Amino acid sequence: MFQHILIVFLVSMVPLIELRGAIPYGVAFGMPLWLTFVVAIVGNMLPVPLIYFFARRLLEWGQDKLVIGRFFAFCLRKGEAAGEKLKAKAGRGLFWALLLFVGIPLPGTGAWTGTLAASLLNMDFKKSVAACMGGVVLAGIIMGVLSLLGVSVFGTIG
Repeated sequence: MFQHILIVFLVSMVPLIELRGAIPYGVAFGMPLWLTFVVAIVGNMLPVPLIYFFARRLLEWGQDKLVIGRFFAFCLRKGEAAGEKLKAKAGRGLFWALLLFVGIPLPGTGAWTGTLAASLLNMDFKKSVAACMGGVVLAGIIMGVLSLLGVSVFGTIG
C-alpha cells in the first residue's frame, strides 16, 4: 500500500500529468478514494510556490542562453501574451478564471501551467495559490468521480 501512496504522490507532482493521472492510478489499485485524494492534492500543490517564485526568473535568465534561449524566450513571450489575453477577457474575474483553468481536467491546464500563468501575470501570491488550490480540488473531485465510474465499469487492476 505504501508503494501506491508514494506513486500517487510522485505522479501528482509531474507536470502535465499531475493529479489527473495520480487519482485514477490510486483508485485503480484499490486505494481508498479519500486517501488518494489527499495524497494527490498535497503532491500536486507542493511545487506551486517554487513555480510561482522561480519559473519566470528561470525563463528570463535562460532566454539569452545559447542552447535553450530560443525555447525559453518563446515560452516567456507566449506565456505573457496568453496571460494578457486572459487578463483582458477575465478582467476582475481573474481569480475565478484561473481556478476554472486549473480545475478543468484537460492536458496542460493543471497547477503547473496555472501557477506559471499567475506568475507571468504578476498576480498576488496568496490569490494565485488559493485559485490553484481551488482548481486542484475541483479537478480532484472530477477525476475521483470519473475514476470510480471507470473502476466500477472495468474493475480494479490489482
